Amino acid sequence: MATVKRIKSDNVFQLKITLNHIKPPIWRRVLVDSDIKLPDLHKIIQTVMGWTNSHLHQFIIGNRYYSLPDDESFCEAVDYRRIKLDSLFNTPKSKFIYEYDFGDGWEHSIVIEKILPREKNTYYPICIDGKRSCPPEDCGGTFGYENLIKIINNPGHKEYDELMEWLGDYFAPEEFNLDEVNESLREKNFGCIELFD
Repeated sequence: MATVKRIKSDNVFQLKITLNHIKPPIWRRVLVDSDIKLPDLHKIIQTVMGWTNSHLHQFIIGNRYYSLPDDESFCEAVDYRRIKLDSLFNTPKSKFIYEYDFGDGWEHSIVIEKILPREKNTYYPICIDGKRSCPPEDCGGTFGYENLIKIINNPGHKEYDELMEWLGDYFAPEEFNLDEVNESLREKNFGCIELFD
């Protein structure tokens, strides 16, 4: 007998998420339900990019900020907990910003590349492509990451051993494992799928 979970929407958005100010680019291409709520999209971005959800975040759409309510915030933000992506966008090529870790200042550009019909027997969200590993948390933003890359590419550098120990003795900036990303998405149970006999 088939197991059926509720299907959220008829359409999916194909998103390209690119970490700004880093070359060569670090990016992911993801299919998500068009009516996904922004807090769930935040968790998906964290998963596909490789972040650990250890810092504050916000979406910037037009001139408005969307995040959890925070009385100590420097700017007025819209409470995003009930806001669905398709209530803000309904056309391809729409763009918005996702910011993570205001100290390190990781800014991501997100483009809705396509609006596609949901395929039966397909689990969403799903990552369909990507390039390069996400920078380590707390590495000091773009400039800190550039410095990190220089050091790990030079085993003779005086900070090499200390930095490799901090990284856990392994960091491969060019590595991206699509299967691992999708396994993480399924383990976190973000989506749903309708199964047929």
